[in-house]
Amino acid sequence: MIDLLLALSLSADWSPRLAADYLDQRQKEWFAWKTAQTPSGPCVSCHTGVVYLLARPELRRKLGETQPTPYETGLRESLEGVGFKEPQATRAPGVQVVHSALFLGDLDRMWKLQIKEGKDKGAWKWFHLDLDPWEQPESTFYGATLGALAARTDSGHPEQVALLRDYLKREQPGQPLHNRLMLLWAMPDLVEGDLLEEVLKKEQPDGGWSIESLGPWKRPSRSSGSDAYATGLVTYTLLKNNHPSKVRLASALDWLKSHQEREGFWASTSMNKEYPPDSMMSKFMQDAATGFAALALLEAER
Repeated sequence: MIDLLLALSLSADWSPRLAADYLDQRQKEWFAWKTAQTPSGPCVSCHTGVVYLLARPELRRKLGETQPTPYETGLRESLEGVGFKEPQATRAPGVQVVHSALFLGDLDRMWKLQIKEGKDKGAWKWFHLDLDPWEQPESTFYGATLGALAARTDSGHPEQVALLRDYLKREQPGQPLHNRLMLLWAMPDLVEGDLLEEVLKKEQPDGGWSIESLGPWKRPSRSSGSDAYATGLVTYTLLKNNHPSKVRLASALDWLKSHQEREGFWASTSMNKEYPPDSMMSKFMQDAATGFAALALLEAER
């Protein structure tokens, strides 16, 4: 019965091709945007670059493409370029070394910059720019979950892994649901309480999840009802962890299928301010939503 419901939810049309084309076009714009440039190349941002490097290879496999896109290559080269400078001299060394470990396997440099004392012992320095959901003080925890994703199979640095695990276990109380979902993805054995039940209780009647439900956040939500970023992230992380109530995710997959726009993206709204229509910043959450929606739908097809 569960398999039948999932099969029916996946039978509705969605277009991996259009999703890939949208993400590629956004990277083309990002690569040309002066604000995104760093000495080593385009910034690998949490909202656009990271999600692109997570989602685009999966879309490439689905589409039967044999070579990485020039934007995948360019972002990876940007991360490689960081290694030729002293990371301590940059504005956000933790962000760069964690991203390098996640996408290039550069674990040595990540562990070198791991914080060894204080409240954040075991994590890395992160952006704190008063921007939800990735650049608040709590986002140090989010960054540590990305480090945990990179380190899941690392058997060569047991002391550093132990410090990271201690940090994640110690700091998870009080974290927004968004960050605890990232922990469920990265190191599910550390998750405390019945996170699955907590998440499912927050599902909307239409099958999606709201941005507000992934909080608490620093400011009131600028959107109401189900949101593509929230729904994509929740659905993907639950599927990645072999969620035992997959029948409950059929409606979430239906929601994602029915909310892909004809241009290929899934819409989502900035959590921080209203930006001018069609500005680069106005589409940051849309980029993240599109990446995680595609990842969720592709994961469900496995």
